[in-house]
Parts: sequence; C-alpha cells; structure tokens
Amino acid sequence: MKDVLRGCLLMLFINVLQGQELRVEVVDAQGALPYANVWLEELEKGAPTGNDGVAVLTGIPKGRLTLVVSFTGYTTYRKRVRIGEGQNVVQVMMQPMESLDEVVVSGTLRPVSRMETPVPVEVYQPTFFKKNPSANIFDALQMVNGVRPQVNCNVCNTGDIHINGLEGPYTLVLIDGMPLVGGLASVYGLSGIPNSLVDRIEIVKGPASSIYGSQAVGGLINVITKDAELVNTLSFDSFYSDWGEWNVDLGFKTGVGKVADVLTGVNYFNYDTPVDNNGDNFTDLTLQHRVSVFQKWNFKRASGKAFDLAGRFFYEDRWGGEMQWTPEFRGGTEVYGESIYTRRFEVMGNYELPFAEPVMLNFSYTDHDQNSVYGDTPYLATQRNGFSQLTWNRDLGMHGMLVGTALRYTYYNDDTPATANDAGDAPDEVFIPGIFVQDEMTLNKKMKWLVGARLDYDKRHGTIFTPRTAFKWSVTDNDILRFNAGTGFRVVNLFTEDHASLTGARDVVITEDLQPERSWNVNLNYLKKIYTSKGHFIGLDLSTWYTRFSNVILPDYDTEPDKILYSNLDGYGVSAGMSINADVMLRSGWKLTAGASVMDVHNVEDGERFRPVLTERFTGTWGLSYSVPFWDLDIDYTGNVYGPMRLPLLSDLDPRSPESPWYSLQNIQFTYKGFKGIELYAGVKNLLNWTPDQDVPFLIARANDPFDKNVTFDNAGNALPTPDNPYALTFDPSYVYASNQGIRTFFGLRYDLN
Repeated sequence: MKDVLRGCLLMLFINVLQGQELRVEVVDAQGALPYANVWLEELEKGAPTGNDGVAVLTGIPKGRLTLVVSFTGYTTYRKRVRIGEGQNVVQVMMQPMESLDEVVVSGTLRPVSRMETPVPVEVYQPTFFKKNPSANIFDALQMVNGVRPQVNCNVCNTGDIHINGLEGPYTLVLIDGMPLVGGLASVYGLSGIPNSLVDRIEIVKGPASSIYGSQAVGGLINVITKDAELVNTLSFDSFYSDWGEWNVDLGFKTGVGKVADVLTGVNYFNYDTPVDNNGDNFTDLTLQHRVSVFQKWNFKRASGKAFDLAGRFFYEDRWGGEMQWTPEFRGGTEVYGESIYTRRFEVMGNYELPFAEPVMLNFSYTDHDQNSVYGDTPYLATQRNGFSQLTWNRDLGMHGMLVGTALRYTYYNDDTPATANDAGDAPDEVFIPGIFVQDEMTLNKKMKWLVGARLDYDKRHGTIFTPRTAFKWSVTDNDILRFNAGTGFRVVNLFTEDHASLTGARDVVITEDLQPERSWNVNLNYLKKIYTSKGHFIGLDLSTWYTRFSNVILPDYDTEPDKILYSNLDGYGVSAGMSINADVMLRSGWKLTAGASVMDVHNVEDGERFRPVLTERFTGTWGLSYSVPFWDLDIDYTGNVYGPMRLPLLSDLDPRSPESPWYSLQNIQFTYKGFKGIELYAGVKNLLNWTPDQDVPFLIARANDPFDKNVTFDNAGNALPTPDNPYALTFDPSYVYASNQGIRTFFGLRYDLN
C-alpha cells in the first residue's frame, strides 16, 4: 500500500514539474497551415506546426499566457489564452496579410503598414479580382464597394470611375503613384494594363489634394505594378467568352546581367462580333481591338538606392453603331457609327538621388492621340501630361516628416471651339507648380496624428491652399479608430472628349469662366478584427463621411435638350453617407467579403435641392468563396447591387423612366488547381441576364433616325412633336447607366512559372 501511495505521489510530482500541455491547431481558408511558428511570449517557448497544422507544447504552467502565431504572408495572431489542467486546445484561423496588414503608400506618400497609417486605405490584391476575371481594371473595379465604373455612352461605351456617388472627374487615377490617367484617358488609361503585372490596387475615399493636387477631390485609385525582381519568371492568363471576347495577359521577367531586372507585360483584347439582342439595330456592346505593351526596369545600383523606369504603349480601335456599319461609312451620313482610334504612350519612373538624405525624384509623361468620329462629326485631339515630384522623407524622433515639390504640365488641343479663339488655333497649355509638407507624429504606442498642407499656383486661378489632418487611435490590438478632415480642389479641365463620348450628339457649352471646385471633408473610420475561440475570423471596416463642395462645376442636361451647359453652381453640393465592409473566414473553408454603401449626393441652388444624374443612393457588393481541397477546386460567387439613379431625359414628353431600377449583376466561377503551376477556370457572368433595356420602351432615342433627318425643329432649335416623332426627341444615346451585355459563359487558363 505504501508503494502504491509513493507511486501516486511521484506521478503527481512529475506532472507538476512537467506542467500542462497546449495543443495549437493552425488553419487558413484552405485548411491546415503547416510550418507556422507558435510561440508563448512570457515563456519564450515555441514550436512549428506539422503537416497537419498542429503544434504541441508541453510543460506549460497554469495561468494566462500570450500566444503568438506567425507565418509569412499572414497577419500575426496574438491572444491571451488560459492554460488549465491537462490538455488545452486552441484553434487559430490565420488571416492573409493582404486584407489587413499590407504596406501602403497612397494615403501619405510614405510606405507604412495599413494598420498603422492614420489615413484609411483599402487594398485589393490580384487574387481578389480573379474571383470574377475581367479584361481590364476599369471593369474589375465593379467588385469594390463604393466604386462604380460608369458607362457613359450606349454606342461607344466609354466611361469613368465613380467613388461614393461622385462623378469621374472627382476621382484621381494613378499608376505607381503617377497621375497618368485623366482627361482623354478616363477609360483608355485603365484599359490594357496587364492584370498579371498588377501587384495591388490601393483606394482612398475622400479628398487627397494636400498630397496629390488637383482632381483628388472625391478619392484616388493607385494601380501599383509588380517589382521586376520579385515576380514569376513567366505568367500567362487568357480567357474566352461565348460573346466572342478574347483576352490574353502575358508577363515575363528577364535580367540584364547585374544591371537590372526587366519585367515585360503584353495585353491583347479582341471583340469583333456585333450583337443586337434588344433589336434597336445598334450594337449592344462596342467592338474593340486593343494591344498594350508594358515594360518596367528595376536597376541595381551599387548604393542600393532605388531607380525604376517603366513605359507603356497602347493602341485601340473601337466602334459601335448601326449593325450594318463598316469602316467605309466612317464620318459619313449614310450609316451611323462612332469610331475611335487611340494611340497612347506613357513613361514613368523614380530615382533616389545620391545624397545621404532620402530624397526621391518621381516623374511621368503621357502622350495621347485621339482620332474619333461620332456619326458625321470628327473629333481629333491630342493631350500631353508631364509630372515631376521631388520628396524628402525622414523620421525625426516622434515625427515622420515629408516635404515635397511638384510640377504638373498639361497640353490639350482638339478640332473644336474649345481650343480656338479669334486668331485661330489656341491649345490649352498650363503649368501648375506646388509645394507640400506633412508631419506624421507618433504621440504614443496607440496614437498617431498627421497634419499636412499643400500650396499650388495656377495662373488662371492664383494660389490654391489645401490643408488636412488625420488621427489614429489603436484602442486595442484589434480595434482601430481613425478621423480624417481636409480639403480638395479640382482645376477646370473640361476636355471635350469626355462629353462628346458621353452622348455623341449633344453640344458642350461653357457658360462662364469656371472657377476651381473646392471641397471640405470629414471622415470617421472604425476597423475591428474578431478572432473566435473556434478559429474563425471576422474583420469589419465601417466609415461615415460628409463632403461639402463649393463652386461645383455642374452639367445641365435639362435646360436645352441638345446641349450640355456647364457653369459653377451658385450654391453648394454635398456627398454624405455610410459604408461597411466585412471579411469573414471560417475554419470550414468558406470565405465571405461583402460591403454596402448608403449615400446622399445632392446639390442646393437658390434654396432648391436636387440630385445630379447618374448618382446612386445605395451600392452593395459580395464575394462568397469555398475551397474543396479534395478536388483541388475553388468556387467563387460574386455580385453587386445598385440602387436607382436619376437619368437624363430629353423632354417632358420622353416616355422613359426618369430613374433607373434596382439591379444586380451576379457571377459564378469554378477554378481547378490540380496541375502544378496551372489553373483552369470557367463560369457564368450576369447570371440573371439583366440588361438596362428591360421595362423601358427604348434606350437610344431616335435610333431609327440617328442623323435627325426626319426631326422637325422650331426657330429656337427645339424638336417638335410630329406623327413620326410623337415624343419630340432627337437622336441621343446618353440614357445609359450600365452595360447592355447579357448572360455569358467564359473559360480560361492561367500558368505561372516560378
């Protein structure tokens, strides 16, 4: 009996010495995550997970300890856990770093973790857009909550990007931080960027003029290309749809000895099958033939300082119009067509100067040549943009200082009265110099405060001052609160192409000397991360904003139906709203990304409040993904929903609805990954077969008489009702808010060689 008692006491003593056991099960959305690092901070003790994603730590004392799990490419998991008697099990769901902890530059021009920056920046990786593959970034952005690619013409399908309900001119689009897209390039600049070369897309909602100057009034989109040193040797992605669309993205890396790494990308897109499902004798989708070649050099300097140089050439031939149109009808009055030839090249780069201090020179130049005809109206235009920026970036104790100077050059000339005077041709040529300063202060471990200001000079408008401030409070490791306030401005830059492509029929009239638009904005953002005891993850991103505009440059579609009249609003404009984005990852393999935005965009003039055309009050997006490891299969169900928008009518007799209906575009895709380096994917776009011609008598006004040969006008130029034209309409394709392209299947192949 004494021997038994001694044995029990000995076992109890050994158990006390050995302590308890901790079993940590680490997974991601694909399943078990092997070789993750598991660490107990207070004990400085850890172990890697095995092939089953499990790490077992023994000899752990009872009590509360800090568990840290890390893995390259994932956000570090940190949580206090309670160690009890016997075996303890903790389930950990790892969150890919791309969603929450990316290094971003768009908010402050300084590379900083997304979790640390005081300015809210949304980051989207190529894997996000692969859930619903598209031929260009313009179309891909429809997956982003609060961002809507707006189709502005039923015939030529050109468009722009809306952020939080604001029109395209309020959105600044950058490529590698350079303002290459704007004016003539509203849609063309975003087409033909090979998706295989995109590292990520950063989006800032709200004014950013204190850093980027004009046009960053409503927000900015920064398309960041990959570093040539870090990409795969070869990447290939191609898909084909049963509408006849064929898209090819090719990227490959080469080296020039010890001098540089070179990244080359080619995009080819072709759609040449006219379709007229709505029976109006006009193409439902513009035909396009596009080639884009991109090359980026990352030079290897002995000093280790940065030197990157990139260039892109873009050519596109697009046309839409009557089904019987062929190139010999171009510019004539027999068959209506809108034909656009575009040639464009871009050069951009950055060079870190050989100083002890960190001084960076960024530069870009674009040359855009446009040869268009709208029916029998030619439109020939040239635009050249130059941009240079010199910045000094230094951490000084608690201060992160950024000081810079910038120079923007714009040249524009076309064959319209917009660039002519009594003496003849008068191209629009403007230099805008600017200086800016920013201080990002670390007040303590939990709080950061940013203050900044910019001063620009435009000879037409004088000095323009734009300050801003931002504050970040890390309430806990999983709760972050941000407050931003600032100003924005937009210098008048009404390139006629934007509005000629908007309608193909109306004349643009500027009724006064337009003054720069100004805006004041406040934005409150809350970011929440939730790790459940079952190993699930939930991320919430909530924002609310209020922006007030003065000198609003307002397009008037209503006063004269054959014209668009532009003037500064004698009043003010408002954009206000709330948005929420959610990321949910379950241990079972399900992943959900969803977002919704509710907004109120309106103008006030002479005490009357009215809503601009093509501004929605609600948008929602979602993406539901599930992986089946046993079959090497990924399933993605994506979609969006849009609320009603006010649409431009031509007269009081116009029988079309003054508002668009609620509508939703939904897609499904299946991706097979059973072959090394190869992905096969197929799916269906626009599952509901929704098109805007439903429940309206027609989309294009007077599609049967595109040259208005049978329209009767009064002495003031207004259309009169006749038996042949009972609604007193003229030809006009501006009643548009979404693509006419219906349901379609697609299949494709991706290949990556590391």
